[in-house]
Amino acid sequence: MSDKSIYENLTQLGSKTELPQTPEEAVMERVPNPQKGTDYAVRFTAPEFTSLCPLTAAPDFAHIVIDYVPGDWLVESKSLKLFLGSFRNHGAFHEDCSVTIGKRIEELLAPKWLRVGAYWYPRGGIPIDVFYQTGPELPGVWIPEQGVPTYRGRG
Repeated sequence: MSDKSIYENLTQLGSKTELPQTPEEAVMERVPNPQKGTDYAVRFTAPEFTSLCPLTAAPDFAHIVIDYVPGDWLVESKSLKLFLGSFRNHGAFHEDCSVTIGKRIEELLAPKWLRVGAYWYPRGGIPIDVFYQTGPELPGVWIPEQGVPTYRGRG
């Protein structure tokens, strides 16, 4: 599809955009899916995701993998990057950050299927991996494994 009009309502792509200070401030944008009617998987990987511990303000680091099967909408990638970056100064537990990401994408896109794998690096010697999924994988759609090994320490 070469109809560029599907991009005309985007406000962040192609212009200088400041990093939102909080996930609540962040505006994720969407565009119509030009392959609507075809089931396929989309993957975004954020290997350097950061947030803050809500009690100590120490940084937390994660490798986030977002897989989804679009319905009518696609997430615009710059707005997703800005949304993920907005967690940099946000204090919340790993579980809250991970599920918030999934719910915001689900609310914006109403995808046919969504999975968020959040592979957090250890704090206090314990890695906390968090997984959010909206339902079973769709038959006939190739969804590769996320390929992020669980934390093994120095081993």
